[in-house]
Amino acid sequence: MVDLQTRTTFPALLQQFFVDYLAQQRAVSRHTVASYRDTFRLLLLFVQRDTGKSPTALSLHDLDQDIILRFLDHLEHGRGNSVRSRNARLSAIRAFLKFAAYKDFAALATIERNLAIPTKRHDRPSLGYLKRPEIEAILASPDVTTWLGRRDKAMFGLMYNTGARVSEIAGLRIGDLLLKPAPAVHLHGKGRKHRTVPIWKQTASTLRGWLRDLPSAETEQPLFPASSGGGALTRSGIARRLAQAVEAGSRTCPELIGRTVSPHTIRHTTAMHLLQSGVDITVIALWLGHESTTTTHIYLEADMAMKEAALSRLHPTKGSGKLRYRAPDDLMLFLKSL
Repeated sequence: MVDLQTRTTFPALLQQFFVDYLAQQRAVSRHTVASYRDTFRLLLLFVQRDTGKSPTALSLHDLDQDIILRFLDHLEHGRGNSVRSRNARLSAIRAFLKFAAYKDFAALATIERNLAIPTKRHDRPSLGYLKRPEIEAILASPDVTTWLGRRDKAMFGLMYNTGARVSEIAGLRIGDLLLKPAPAVHLHGKGRKHRTVPIWKQTASTLRGWLRDLPSAETEQPLFPASSGGGALTRSGIARRLAQAVEAGSRTCPELIGRTVSPHTIRHTTAMHLLQSGVDITVIALWLGHESTTTTHIYLEADMAMKEAALSRLHPTKGSGKLRYRAPDDLMLFLKSL
């Protein structure tokens, strides 16, 4: 490991960024650290292939604007990442460069050129969620005669019940689960934010049975281990098990055939079903752990789009005129003048 007291080499700066700046000064969450770490793993491997230099031999001058742009292009077209993921990687690089600007004045010109790289605009994808028969088919698909099947049934049921992020499910410990007097689960969300979400009776019953299957009842043990004697499931592991459940569920629910269902799809599904059941949007925001209801309004917009699509399929009776109200011209002129 590079001595952090040495001159401002790139390896020393990167270690200071993670150990001192992120962990000590900013005290960011482990999820943020993991995201930034993955960004620099990808970047350094790309630069090594592109320049032939090992990561420890790099300087900030090697990370010029051209190579950063090629890296971002590689993420999109080589790895198939979305524009949103590309922008998230760029944000991590920017955070490091802003830190480095106060440490290595000789590299300021290179840093400024990189900071000038803009984030890429993108269309917001349409909201993907499941209808009730589809989510029911997924929840019923695990083989409960096996240990893995019982784990998956409990895990997917809790995901749908809580609308939790996949990282929150992966990080759950036995001590986060409260089954009496009022069943609930403590979720540890983004930015060190915690929330408690109630658990339905059926979910609580499934989880009680699952706890009896666990090899240890210690509170710090993972609630959903990868195996009967292993550590916690990873996010990618949860996604793989969900894909298998979708494939199995498609045998009884043909609508699932060919569908790509991610853990985040389950989160969207929870929110939409709560909204369609009449739950207030502010309660849904608290349920999902949104800091602002502005984020939660995507579900309200999606629900309105569904209703408008249904309305457009209705044919008005003769002479009934338009179904939608149209403002008079004077009012439209007034609104335009504001």
